[in-house]
Amino acid sequence: MKKTVSLLLSAFILASALPAAGAAAADSGLNLSCASCVLMEKETGTFLLEENAHEKLEPASVTKIMTLLLVMEAVDAGQLSMDDLVTVSAYAAGMGGSQVYLEEGEQMPVSEMIKCVTVVSGNDCAAALAEHVAGSEGAFVARMNQRAQELGMADTTFLNCTGLPAQGHVTSAHDIALMSRELILNHPSIRDYTTIWMDSIRNGEFGLTNTNRLVRFYQGATGLKTGFTSSAMYCMSATAERDGMELISVVMKSPTSNQRFEDARALLDYGFANYSLVPVYPDTPLAPVDVLLGTSAQVQPRPERECRLLVRKGEENQVTTRLSLAENVEAPVEQGQILGQLEVFVGDELRDTIPILSSQQVERLSIPGIFTRMLSKLLMAG
Repeated sequence: MKKTVSLLLSAFILASALPAAGAAAADSGLNLSCASCVLMEKETGTFLLEENAHEKLEPASVTKIMTLLLVMEAVDAGQLSMDDLVTVSAYAAGMGGSQVYLEEGEQMPVSEMIKCVTVVSGNDCAAALAEHVAGSEGAFVARMNQRAQELGMADTTFLNCTGLPAQGHVTSAHDIALMSRELILNHPSIRDYTTIWMDSIRNGEFGLTNTNRLVRFYQGATGLKTGFTSSAMYCMSATAERDGMELISVVMKSPTSNQRFEDARALLDYGFANYSLVPVYPDTPLAPVDVLLGTSAQVQPRPERECRLLVRKGEENQVTTRLSLAENVEAPVEQGQILGQLEVFVGDELRDTIPILSSQQVERLSIPGIFTRMLSKLLMAG
């Protein structure tokens, strides 16, 4: 049964926060086969399209996005090295479904294991990585659920690290988008694996071909993960980047593999056709702010963060800014102290507010220092 997808654009976008999805504003005109879907823009975390976004469904191997997230977090934290050898347990070797036929006692580097998970959805590699990181799959799954809670994935319960069928192992399109964003936003090196079309392991003896055909056939595809079981049907989280904007398209319970890819492609096409990211800067350079009674006479202001505003195509020229900045500030001045704000508008609508901060610390002059400065000024005047 085809679904009509509804458009959702957040009215107030903060680059530093994930806006919650609200009510659909208008129909998009897309006809999709999946039971549930979302389209998200990565940088701002804005949901652009959604249909049954919070319906709890089986994710199949899309589960492995969370497995990969925890592994990449361990790597980036220095707790795990890509060159570390993972020794395969009997349990990991016995995983069914998609696999690279690991044998008990076989050793493989973390990097090769990640490649097998991302490219061919190896359940045996996912289980081996989970045991290597946490000691057991059960301990790793506890971490998966804890991380899901931290990310606000309220529709999600993980029972394993693979997505193999298990009663009560569920998530939603909304939650898959949240964990997909966390992975690609904060661990961009995962692209080194998710963009592989064909490769091999075991010195070329075992070939790998990506289960995500968009990697080869969709312009700008960057990943991310497919999934299938007879009960979950065909699922995926598809990511792609064009013109500096990366989108996350999640589809769940498509009836066929082809329809899954067509649904993901249609969502991505819609996003790229209708939205763009616009860099936002103050209209003029930020002038130094005078410091009263400070060891330095001025402090240089800076924006708290870079800002790129998500707008509809055609609105790019309507983006304006309004700067409010203190004329002076009394010492002591802390580094990061708020000195003003930059408001960002699209037409008359306020879309973002960026704090303007002090780029350095300025100590207050001591009483002898004040007299020394006054004397210096008097002598210069004379």
